[in-house]
This record gives sequence, C-alpha cells and structure tokens, in this order.
Amino acid sequence: MAAVSLVALFSSPFVLTAVAFLLVAVLVSKKRTNLAAGRMLPPSPPSLPIVGHLRLLGSLPHRSLRSLAASYGPVMYLRLGRVPTVVACSAAAAEEAMKTRDLAFASRPRLFMVERFYYGTGGIGFAPYGEHWRQARRVCVTHLLNPRRLASFGRVRGQEVAALVDRVRSAAGTVVNLSDNLIVFSNTVISRVMFGDATDYRIDGADEGGARLRKVFAEIEELLGTVPMGEKVPWLRWVDVVTGLERKTRTAFEAMDVLLERVIADHRERRGIRDEDNRDFVDVLLDAAELDMGGIKAIILDMLAAATDSTFTLLEWAMAELINNSGEMRKLQGEIRAAVDAAGEVTEDHLPDLRYLNAVVMETLRLHPPTPLLLPRETLEDTELLGYHVPARTRVLIHAWAIGRDPATWGDRAEEFVPERFLKYHQEMGQDFTFLPFGAGRRGCPGIKFAMPSNQLALANLVYHFDWELAGGRKPPVDMSELHGLSVRLKTALLLVAKPWSGCGVE
Repeated sequence: MAAVSLVALFSSPFVLTAVAFLLVAVLVSKKRTNLAAGRMLPPSPPSLPIVGHLRLLGSLPHRSLRSLAASYGPVMYLRLGRVPTVVACSAAAAEEAMKTRDLAFASRPRLFMVERFYYGTGGIGFAPYGEHWRQARRVCVTHLLNPRRLASFGRVRGQEVAALVDRVRSAAGTVVNLSDNLIVFSNTVISRVMFGDATDYRIDGADEGGARLRKVFAEIEELLGTVPMGEKVPWLRWVDVVTGLERKTRTAFEAMDVLLERVIADHRERRGIRDEDNRDFVDVLLDAAELDMGGIKAIILDMLAAATDSTFTLLEWAMAELINNSGEMRKLQGEIRAAVDAAGEVTEDHLPDLRYLNAVVMETLRLHPPTPLLLPRETLEDTELLGYHVPARTRVLIHAWAIGRDPATWGDRAEEFVPERFLKYHQEMGQDFTFLPFGAGRRGCPGIKFAMPSNQLALANLVYHFDWELAGGRKPPVDMSELHGLSVRLKTALLLVAKPWSGCGVE
C-alpha cells in the first residue's frame, strides 16, 4: 500500500515539476561551484526561472545594483532574462576590465534597438569590436575630433551660449524651464557642428526646422534607453507588438531615415563649394572611403545622441547642485565675475583660469555620470575579473556611478557635492579608474575634448549673467529624483527664476 502511494505521489504533475526545478537548481549550483580552481563565477543573488534577476533591477538599476554589491561584493554575476551579465562595482575591477584585460572586455553586445537605429553597424559607441569599429573610430578621431577642427567649433559654441543667455534673459523675472533651454542648447550645438548652419531640415514636408529635428532625436534617445521584452525573453517578443513598442520603433526609424537622407542629399549637392574651414562633420564623413552609407548614418546618429544627452544632463545636474548648495554657487559666481570683470560675457579665453568652474563640472560628473553603468561591454573570450571566471560573450556593466561614490576613495562626504576635492586633481579623464564618467580604455568616449568646452562655457555664462532661485519662492533643495533612460536625468524639469546681474553691464 505504501509503495502504491509512493508511485502515485511521484506521478503527480505538481511533484514532478517541483522535483525537476530542484534538480535544475542543484545542477546549476554544482556547475558553478565545481568549476576548476580559479574559474569560479562571481557571487550571485538567488534568481527566478526564465527572468533570472530582472526583478532586482527596479526603476533605477544603478541604485539597485549598488545595494546588491553591498551584499555580494564588487563583482557580481546576474542573469538578466537570457543574458549572462557581470557587474563591476569597484575601481580595482574597472581597472582590470578596462586596462589590464582591456582587449578581452572590448566588444559590445548586439542590442535590438541599436541594431534597428544604427543600420546594423552600432555606429562607434555601440559597435562590436572589429574592423568596422576600428575604421569608424579612426575617421572620427582623425578627421572629426582633431585639435584644429575642435578649435574651429568655438564660433558655434560662443553663438549658441549667447543665444541661451538671451532666451533666459527674455524670461527674466518669470519662471524659466531651464531643462528645456538646455536641451535646445545642447542639440543646436551638435546639430550645427554635424550639419552646418542650415539646420532647417523638413520631414514629410513640415517646415518645423530645428524643433522637428529635436523631436525626432528625443524619441530615438528614449527608445535607445528601452530594452524590449523580446530581448530579455525571446518567446515574449509578442509583448512588444501588443504594447505598441514595435510600431513606435518603426515609426521613429522611418522619420529619422527621411531626415538623414535629406541631410546627406543636401551635402552632396554642395560638395566642392565650401572650403576646408567651413566643412561640417557630414562633409567629412562623405569623403571617408572606409564608410558605406549605413555607417555614415549610424555615426551621425551616434554623435547626435551622445553629445546632446551628455551635455544636457551634465548642465542640468550642475545647476541643480548649485541651487542646493548656495555657498558653492556664490563661490563659483565670485570666481567668474572677478575674472571676467565687466567684459559682458565669459569667453573660451577665460576658461583656463577658472579652476573652481572646472572643479564644479568634475564634481557634477562624479556624482552624476551621464551613463551611470557606462555602455555595456561584452567579453570576446573566456577571461577573469578579480579572480573570478567570466565566460566569453558575457555582458559586462562597469558601475561608474557606484565607483564615483565609493567612501573608500572619496571619504565620508562621498555623497555630498564638494567641488573643492577637484582643485588639486590633475589626472586626465580615462586614466583614473576611481573617476569614470566617460569610460576608459579603447572603448572610452573619444568626444571628451569636444564636450567639455561647451559644458564649461554654458555653465559659466549662466551663473555669471544671472542670480538664480527656485520658482514660486520655494526654498532649496531641488527635487533630485532621477529618471532612468539612455542617461539618468532629473525626473522633474528644473523650473527656476533668473535675475539678471547688474554687474555685467547689461540691463
């Protein structure tokens, strides 16, 4: 009788399923723990079938992952749906991945949204390691971001900073949506650098100029920060159709492609007319024999997305921190106003002497790196990280946000806005693995020297020309809640009142 009951028990579908899950769990655990010496995978939290650790990420993955690292250590192994992922949360782990074993960690994973919008190439930033990436980066660094061309963009930077100041001054005394103004500034600078001064490109016959251009690329940036369900769990791809994500992606791509075709056609018509000093990025890309048309379009999108997002988010966070820290705001204004005197505006000639301005920008990047987890990497081969085994084709996240707030490096005030800590800082970005706002190694951002003058010049003029306060007479602090996307920005727009400073000589 007991034997019959036992047979009946193990014939139950529920019991068989439970036993199967237990066997799988034991086998997976055995596989992980019985690896050869020196080939142990990093520590890992308990996971669920199918979705793995996705539930642990939450709405702000950079914060959730730092909390996990407090329990599981500076290198963790996660399974995000079907994707094996290693997270590096310490400077030592970052240095090993981006310097000591840089080549092994040098590739990028193929992401659905990147494949769709970047014509299957990945542009520069998202491109897998290989010949296309080498050629695209060579063209970018040699022809687009060389010192002579970077200097030539000073005219554009100066004009757009002046336009930003004029827009704010025209609304002086009333509420200014500074976030919107910073988006316009950052997008217009990179658009003029990429396309030249004629940025009134039309889509579907609509004569909306730069506003339409900004709308198209804002939609694409939002989508690039979205991970489709089908990428996490392939058999749930139908969810992306039902939710409308697939249709939204297709519509945005078609609008972008129409715009880029128009841009390229206009530049082809004008080839040979403009001299070297007046050539923009698209002119240079069209002369690059190494690139096909898909590669050219992908690089255009790559630079537009990266430059717009990083500049806008940095300036927005810097202004929010300065509003919340009135002593630092007064110190920065004092430095700039003393250096500029009554000249009326801050120019790029002033920047080398504004040491506290540079410290404010650096401290903002430490606390608020535009991409807190940097762009994901993928291992090219079996390798190691701090003694743990990392298999080939594992996705790797470098947690720049957690590294920049590590008390072991930055002290008891690691969470506070303290620009003075950078007054004696002389390392070049990308060489110090405790401070990685733009990454490092061969996959570090090549556009740092393009971005920094725009950021510094805009911030300097905003605090030179105006005294600032929160809208509605509210007292600080600014709400610093975050919104996660392609970058991490303020969740709520920065609404401020700007009061012109009479000392600059402008009424």
